Amino acid sequence: MPFLADLRKNRAALAELRALRPIALPEDCNYVAAFLTLGCNLTCSYCINHLSGQARRTTPMKGRDWIAGLNRLALTSDLPVTLQGGEPSLHPHFIDIILGLDPRIKIDILTNLQFDTQRFVERVPPDRLNRDAPYAPIRVSYHPETMRLEPTIEKIEVLTKAGFQVGLYSVDNDRFQSEIQRARRVASDRGVDFRMKDMLGPDGARARYKYPDATGASTRRDCRCRTTELLISPSGQVHRCHHDVYNGVFPLGSILDDDLRIENVFRDCSFYGNCNPCDVKIKTNRHQVFGHTSVEIVDIAPESTRSTGSAAMQWIGLKHVGLRHGAHAKSSRAGASHRPRP
Repeated sequence: MPFLADLRKNRAALAELRALRPIALPEDCNYVAAFLTLGCNLTCSYCINHLSGQARRTTPMKGRDWIAGLNRLALTSDLPVTLQGGEPSLHPHFIDIILGLDPRIKIDILTNLQFDTQRFVERVPPDRLNRDAPYAPIRVSYHPETMRLEPTIEKIEVLTKAGFQVGLYSVDNDRFQSEIQRARRVASDRGVDFRMKDMLGPDGARARYKYPDATGASTRRDCRCRTTELLISPSGQVHRCHHDVYNGVFPLGSILDDDLRIENVFRDCSFYGNCNPCDVKIKTNRHQVFGHTSVEIVDIAPESTRSTGSAAMQWIGLKHVGLRHGAHAKSSRAGASHRPRP
């Protein structure tokens, strides 16, 4: 394990990383997402990550920095860090990050499983991921448009036979219902937990939104909002929402900023009507209780008013809602000066 060996040898670097202050999270934080990369080895036509634009071209943080930043988080025992993307296994230090995180930090993985599962089994012990939760810590996305079912099931069985808890998920897409229902049957026959996820965006007829006019509108309005999620981009920047993560705009600070604070506050937003569906859909929380929505939005301007967003936001497609966890940081890192309005 050359990456971890080099890290252990570099005592000066370790001392610097350990000197970073712990980061407390608000009590109502429901989800922590570490977007290791926004790149993906699939090209699904309905993927909302196609909206990531500029952020996809951002150079991801090195594994050492991900470990240092995530190890600062003061997490409750039932709040994991979810490694996701894009496809998180494309990060060159994917396994090293898993092994380098403090054992007190629970880890979930969202993946299409198009990686070497045998190598994963050889390096990662199952008890590093397995935990008592109402869903499997390794959640595999099956996309029949770009994936084959049989090899996917075989890779899941490699992991389950090694002792890992794995679930199979598919997006509820009308175009692929026959393949999805076949996957449900095969998963049931092979003892694999199978679940459906809402199709989002204009084709997501069955998705339900707490704020129906918050996404896909032709005009934007002012509002104030806050979210129950901590979202960290591939470059380590903390963002207000999925919209900002996918487009690499308006970071609130870096996970490596020593004075980073995550606050439970409402923030001004000028993009109501262009919210990302991930933020405003009605879904289950981490305890799998249905009825949760990531954001709370208040003070929505009347429809007769129209926001005038900054030029940096004009090229965005499927869009934004503001942050529940604010962050204040004095950073010299690129982009840290581009703050949303306080």
